[in-house]
Amino acid sequence: MAVDWKLVVDCSDPLQLARFWALALGYEVEDNSVLIDQLLASGAVGRNDFTVVDGRKAWRLLAAVRHPDDPVDEASGTGLGRRLLFQAVPEAKQAKNRLHIDLHVGPEQRDSEVRRLTEIGAKVLHKVEAQGSNHVTMADPEGNEFDVQ
Repeated sequence: MAVDWKLVVDCSDPLQLARFWALALGYEVEDNSVLIDQLLASGAVGRNDFTVVDGRKAWRLLAAVRHPDDPVDEASGTGLGRRLLFQAVPEAKQAKNRLHIDLHVGPEQRDSEVRRLTEIGAKVLHKVEAQGSNHVTMADPEGNEFDVQ
């Protein structure tokens, strides 16, 4: 039996990384306003647990992006398919990622995609042309590495 999953990324600023990765991937930032309103009304969370971003309530310590074509749980705003969840942790990134995302845009789009990603906050770390691979290794605004192929 196949298992459902999401990729969780530890970070300092989940809202910033969610915005970056939504733009990078063409995903949507999840809207958890309905869930936050329900939990606030029941007393399960307080006003310090959320903030308002673009007119919507958002968790301070968690933010997620989801593929725009995947289903959504209307009661919580949580994506039910391909998604990335960013969670705040107290410690900063220490070393190279052991897991990273590859963006497959094709050789004809690679340079323009690298420029676009740089404009929204990514940094080029190095270009790789070895062992049959030709890609650009980049870092998101918090230094998490990813490749553009």
